[in-house]
Amino acid sequence: MFTSNRFTDLKNLDKNDWRKLISLGILFYTLTQGFQFIGLSLLPAVSVSLILNFTPLVVALLGIVTIKEIPSSKQWAGVLLFVIGVLLYFLPVDFSSSRLTGIIIMIGGVIVNAGSALLGRSINREGKITPLTVTVISMGIGSIILLFSGLAMNGIPSVSFKNILFLLWLAGVNTAFAFTLWNITLRSLSAMESSIINGTMLIQIAFLAWIFLGESITLKEGTGMCIAAAGAFLVQIKNK
Repeated sequence: MFTSNRFTDLKNLDKNDWRKLISLGILFYTLTQGFQFIGLSLLPAVSVSLILNFTPLVVALLGIVTIKEIPSSKQWAGVLLFVIGVLLYFLPVDFSSSRLTGIIIMIGGVIVNAGSALLGRSINREGKITPLTVTVISMGIGSIILLFSGLAMNGIPSVSFKNILFLLWLAGVNTAFAFTLWNITLRSLSAMESSIINGTMLIQIAFLAWIFLGESITLKEGTGMCIAAAGAFLVQIKNK
């Protein structure tokens, strides 16, 4: 990972680059993940997933102002289809007043998640910093802050050997490898296009749960997934 080329990349970073990478680490890893952890402690997982799937819409709106990426009319139609499909899949969901705090926290999570997608796109589309360097620096900074915040709030947990293996898998594959791929996509895809693809995890998880866990997919859920998939596909179609 830390070859001579990587050290050359680090030497070529100026103050503005470091400022962006530190900001990305705080937004994407510390705040976004932190909001999700807190949200999951206050809301059911289905409610958290529903709110998070509005991220592409927020990215599309903020991207117009912040990084001047204007979706085409076809892409707007795709985003609308995607949101309709997600709503059909998840609704009805309990959003009673007793869960207001969790809802507010997750709305904040959507905003910082969208902000991190836009900042990540801004960094990667310049092509100055390699995706691996972006991942290592931003994830290293953000995860260290998140780790010490967790230790300060909850102390040192008791972790079994089995849990250590799970953590190593999550850190290596689900985080380091996955976020490196994410940064690679942001070099060529717009922030909204990448966010829409990321949102199709809803469909992937449902199918994997059906295959490996035997969890059934209802007609309503299947219809919602098909509509969301059609929307995601429409967003990726480029006009000639």
